[in-house]
Amino acid sequence: MRRHRHQVRVSTLDSSDVHPAWLPPEALRAIGTRRTLVCGEGTLVDTVHAEVERAANRYGGSARRIAPETGLSPADLVFALTRELPATQSDDPPPGESDPAVVSAAIDAAKAELGAAGVEPLGAEGFAVTRHGEVTVVLADAPAGLLYGLFELVRLGESGFGPAMPARVCRPAMARRMLDHWDNVDVHPVMGQVERGYAGGSIFWRDGRPRRDQARVTAYARLLAACGINAVSVNNVNVHATEARLLTERLDDVAELADLLRPYGIRVHLAVSFAAPVVVGGLPTADPLDPAVRGWWAETTSRVYARIPDFGGYLVKADSEGQPGPFSYGRDHADGANLLAEALAPYGGVVHWRAFVYNHRQDWRDRSTDRARAAYDHFAPLDGRFKDNVIVQVKHGPMDFQPREPVSPVIAAMPGTRLAVEFQVTQEYTGQQKHVCYLAPWWSEILRFAPWGEPGRTVADVAAGGSDQAGGSDQAGGGDRTGGGLVAVSNVGDDRFWTGHPLAQANLYAFGRLCWDPGLRPQTVLDEWIDLTFDPATSPDPELLRRTLHEIMDDSWRTYERYTAPLGVGFMVRPGQHYGPDVDGYEYTPWGTYHFADRDGVGVDRTRATGTGFTGQYPSPWLQVYESLDHCPEELLLFFHHVPYTHVLRSGSTVIQHIYDTHFDGVREVEAMCRRWEWLAGLVDPTVHARVTERLTEQLRCAREWRDQINAYFHRKSGIPDAHGRPLH
Repeated sequence: MRRHRHQVRVSTLDSSDVHPAWLPPEALRAIGTRRTLVCGEGTLVDTVHAEVERAANRYGGSARRIAPETGLSPADLVFALTRELPATQSDDPPPGESDPAVVSAAIDAAKAELGAAGVEPLGAEGFAVTRHGEVTVVLADAPAGLLYGLFELVRLGESGFGPAMPARVCRPAMARRMLDHWDNVDVHPVMGQVERGYAGGSIFWRDGRPRRDQARVTAYARLLAACGINAVSVNNVNVHATEARLLTERLDDVAELADLLRPYGIRVHLAVSFAAPVVVGGLPTADPLDPAVRGWWAETTSRVYARIPDFGGYLVKADSEGQPGPFSYGRDHADGANLLAEALAPYGGVVHWRAFVYNHRQDWRDRSTDRARAAYDHFAPLDGRFKDNVIVQVKHGPMDFQPREPVSPVIAAMPGTRLAVEFQVTQEYTGQQKHVCYLAPWWSEILRFAPWGEPGRTVADVAAGGSDQAGGSDQAGGGDRTGGGLVAVSNVGDDRFWTGHPLAQANLYAFGRLCWDPGLRPQTVLDEWIDLTFDPATSPDPELLRRTLHEIMDDSWRTYERYTAPLGVGFMVRPGQHYGPDVDGYEYTPWGTYHFADRDGVGVDRTRATGTGFTGQYPSPWLQVYESLDHCPEELLLFFHHVPYTHVLRSGSTVIQHIYDTHFDGVREVEAMCRRWEWLAGLVDPTVHARVTERLTEQLRCAREWRDQINAYFHRKSGIPDAHGRPLH
């Protein structure tokens, strides 16, 4: 008996309301001009059919939904579940004819090719794309695979319908590919509607209420599915009073969002307060070992799953920056995380427990206390004590998403714990979406980093762990055994361009793609984003457009680094807002974010021999590399060492001259960005061109301010002039 088919809404906003980002209607032209058959059942298959049908209605093709027992009809494209393949026939088709026999032969050839190659099951989200004769076939074991196969064809465009194409099998490296929204339900008096949000208000919440902009959330879900994201946390990790009630009396608000995200394979997660039993439950304690507390979480979680059966789980920031946690009861992080894991386990849910825990009331006079050490000191001793459905969520660096940091030693220190690596797509310390800063090259470096030395397991390998790719379900996002996946803080808001800066859309797209395949080259990902966002078929000069965008964006992260923080020093930003230079803004505060510049030198001594001992948290060979002044990578020199201004780098330049030179270089590079963008007037939408021009103007102003303040500061500290005689203000 056929299951009930859900009605799937795939409406998108009119272009006058919101920029379509990497899914303009033209991106589906190649699919929309074809005759397509969709075979299979499930909500996500409904979505595939609805997407194809809308494209076909626009571009003159056709979309037909067939059951396995339904006879085939002529088609150029087939989406089919391997367990529900349409009936085929063995007669050889006449050459060149596109009739049911041709379609049948293409499906049979696809199956045979996968069988001959010994391909294992495609898994819950994997798919295969192949082309035989005049028919392109997308096969998947589960509905999510068909959804991701659809968007792979969107990326391929006309090349997916060209010459015969051997089967390409695609599976995600990470089973969980997650975005955390730091969105507040109530407007926070300091952080506003979205904490660290640089693209307007929340697309989920407004002034204490659900926003209920269904079209906007649906459009967002489409964008996320198209780059591979399958999980979203819908509220801020800093859980305030109203947000705490999303777990209980405001659960329907969360369920509404889950209903909108579900058709695109995205599971909803919820940030919860560890003190919820007290704050919203009326208990006198939130002690994780108290039976009444355990009972409260079990009962509350059961109600969550009764309302949202595919709920992903909880996200917790505890005992950090004022958020409550188990320390109040003499317990540790494993006690706290295991409490929630126990409540979630019967339903297959997970708890993401953030490892961002440190002393934010540090005495700046005390050089022995090192914020960089904190996550390791708190969590490494607990390795092996966390339940299987606990994911310890570790920032990729030991500090806080600075323009340059080493990889966090925690990633190598907890082999008995599921770890998720956390990135920040929102550009808190990298220009706040006012500056062009394409982050994929940085993320790629991190993901390829081998904590135990080359060759060896990489950061991506740790995050991926083992995954259950067999079997399937109607929803994506479950089944991983040992890896926690990749997580990032979202950069989306209700701005017309989603991310404020239109070019910052590339960071969100790239994060999803690197979650799916960490081996992708950042330039390749940028090519995908460019061709999807700026349709080559309608551009007067697509090659000039592509080349110019690469010239602006490929090295933009390093450009930002050049005119801001030198050689691994961070936090030279204005306190609170974290935008613009303030060299000593955090130097005498309790936040533990120091550069220790004096008249003789600059940098933080984190060596075992004479410093804080942070280098000792790394395994060999990095322990020895970072400990050594001679071998430490120079881009991290001042993160690990305090050196004289006259210290000579491997380039032959002194540290002080390097500071001067890079800040002048960075400004020149931004000036070149501005000139190049001017060339693109007439090649991109005028509203996009105007917004980017506005942002580049601000970037250039800010880069000059950075150059002048940093160079003047270090000139005054060191008393050493610029070797080239340039004014240092």
